[in-house]
Amino acid sequence: MEGEAIYRKNLLGKTAIVLGIETTGISRLLKEGCDALIAIPSLGRIDSLNVSVAAGVIFYEVRRQRNAGGKKAGT
Repeated sequence: MEGEAIYRKNLLGKTAIVLGIETTGISRLLKEGCDALIAIPSLGRIDSLNVSVAAGVIFYEVRRQRNAGGKKAGT
């Protein structure tokens, strides 16, 4: 639930995505090893997303940015 809004983060380069569990996220040591933290903004009273739903949103945004950046789908 912390970090820069996903749509503001440049995801065009090589990217490793680390997903944490819904209740506690990722460990402190793992978090310290990350280059950046992203958040999925939400409207209303949503406390957290199921990790599989969050993964889908993140992968969609990666693909959206790469398609907008001139890359072909599937690459």
